[in-house]
Amino acid sequence: MATFFGEVVAAPSRAGVDDEDEEAAVAEHEETPEDREIRRGLEKKREVHILWSSKLSASTGSFIDEQFPCSKFILAIGHNAVAFLSSFVLNSGCWEAVGAVKLWNEWCRTSNTTSVLPTDAFCLFYKLISDPTVLLCQCNCYVAEDQQFQWLEKVFGCIREEDLQVTILSTCPVTDYKTPESTLTLPSPFLKALKTKEFKERVCCPLLEQPNIVQGLPAAVLSYCQVWQIPAVLYQCYTDVIKLDTVTIEAFKPVLSSKNLKSLVKDMSKSTEILKKLVTTNEIHNNIYT
Repeated sequence: MATFFGEVVAAPSRAGVDDEDEEAAVAEHEETPEDREIRRGLEKKREVHILWSSKLSASTGSFIDEQFPCSKFILAIGHNAVAFLSSFVLNSGCWEAVGAVKLWNEWCRTSNTTSVLPTDAFCLFYKLISDPTVLLCQCNCYVAEDQQFQWLEKVFGCIREEDLQVTILSTCPVTDYKTPESTLTLPSPFLKALKTKEFKERVCCPLLEQPNIVQGLPAAVLSYCQVWQIPAVLYQCYTDVIKLDTVTIEAFKPVLSSKNLKSLVKDMSKSTEILKKLVTTNEIHNNIYT
């Protein structure tokens, strides 16, 4: 979890634990060869794989197994954030798919096809053709806690981090927002920002107040950036709508005025039309397959 507010963590105590009882408990839970084989098989199945295309190495002049330069990394997590970037950023310029994440867990099996709806499970990377150092990631798959470190290690392990700025967009239920007043009276949806110490740019909405926290992959990415001193900002949209929703998607619009995104958006009216078509197409698709 990411807070950056400071926390007090109680140290575990061994008081009252008998050594013989502990040894007995360890012996009772020793792995059998069959258990070990099952565990290794599950760990293998849960590995995170990132597949970069040859187009990326050709455009950056580097090999796939080397780090490539990246000035802006824009990451959308969840279907409403993904739909926002699809409508207002991907459709405003010439982007090219250059990579995909393959992962499996109990809640997700990704697809690496580029013909996807915002509610499909996928994680795709795009580069801006006019500036290959701008990388965008659409992540609409659940990355489990035990897979988040792998995801971070393999994604950021490929990126040269000098002069890098990271922007993260995500959503979460408004009921997760901690406030003295009732969440029923809040003007949902609304945006809050959380940033690393190195991020010096102006944020496009109020900062997230204590004692709120962020969780999951957004928190993991922001924490990674905090540790490695990378300027990064998370824009989290609190909403009372779980499904793909036009109002929730448009709540991200203030982010378009940020330094990292404003140069990537060309025609807002066209983007709004694309958004409406996207949501309508998704509703038709859901009606057919439900």
